[in-house]
Amino acid sequence: MTVTSSSSIHPMLNVAIKAARAAGVIINRAALDVESVRVSQKMANDFVTEVDHASENIIIDTLLTAYPDHGILAEESGQTRGNPNADNIWIIDPLDGTTNFIHGFPFYCVSIALQSRGKLEQAVVFDPTRNDLFTSTRGRGAFLNDRRLRVSKRTRLEECLISTGFPFRPDDDFTAYLQVMADVMKRTAGLRRPGAAALDLAYVAAGYSDGFFETGLQPWDMAAGSLLITEAGGLVGNFTGDADYLHQRECMAANPKVYAQLVGLLNKYSKFAGVEDKTEAGKLVGQLRKDMGQGA
Repeated sequence: MTVTSSSSIHPMLNVAIKAARAAGVIINRAALDVESVRVSQKMANDFVTEVDHASENIIIDTLLTAYPDHGILAEESGQTRGNPNADNIWIIDPLDGTTNFIHGFPFYCVSIALQSRGKLEQAVVFDPTRNDLFTSTRGRGAFLNDRRLRVSKRTRLEECLISTGFPFRPDDDFTAYLQVMADVMKRTAGLRRPGAAALDLAYVAAGYSDGFFETGLQPWDMAAGSLLITEAGGLVGNFTGDADYLHQRECMAANPKVYAQLVGLLNKYSKFAGVEDKTEAGKLVGQLRKDMGQGA
């Protein structure tokens, strides 16, 4: 039983939930005998399975059956299905955390978001191992099953638990990441790397962790989780605090007070460093710093 009845949920969100749960059935069935799942390698340390493809297909089929004129941006099939010129684009990661999945490590999820005319409007992150359903509609808040979500209330970075992702591609800058990790670890209560960015972001929205940062992410890794966070009262942007991050392969999220402090730590590692004060997000972060007595 949920607090919000199905009749009061936005119709597009209802369809996304249906799609996510259908994918979850496929994933859970395969997890019973994960050693028999066929795995291929897209690049070094970047895997895809038959489960990713089956999950993506059922998600897209469900969405396009309901909304045949909508567009699709999906991790495995790109924009090959749907209407690429549509105002409404579904952004899909059918199995975020594939490496975890193929090792039987139970931290992975389905991520589905709807972007309408450039704005994220609907979000679903579904954890099939726990049957946890994170949902959000713009302006209506974020929920985990029947519970309204709010980001954490911690304000001191040294008390915060921060999640991240480790570099794994051959061309990643491992030296720079080690410097980032050292800076963050020294100033926080702990750093975690669960291995599925969409679920990491959902956990920030739920207040399970206080912040998140990672580079190299794609829109399907961030879209759904970022709407959950903003609807739960948090902020999402690149390392400079700029809210135009979705296609920049750089993501940071936290409650507003922690967000300002993370900008202070991570800004120098951003490829966009030096331009944040020209943005509305940068001005907001500057004001937050002043409010906390940190200067502009």
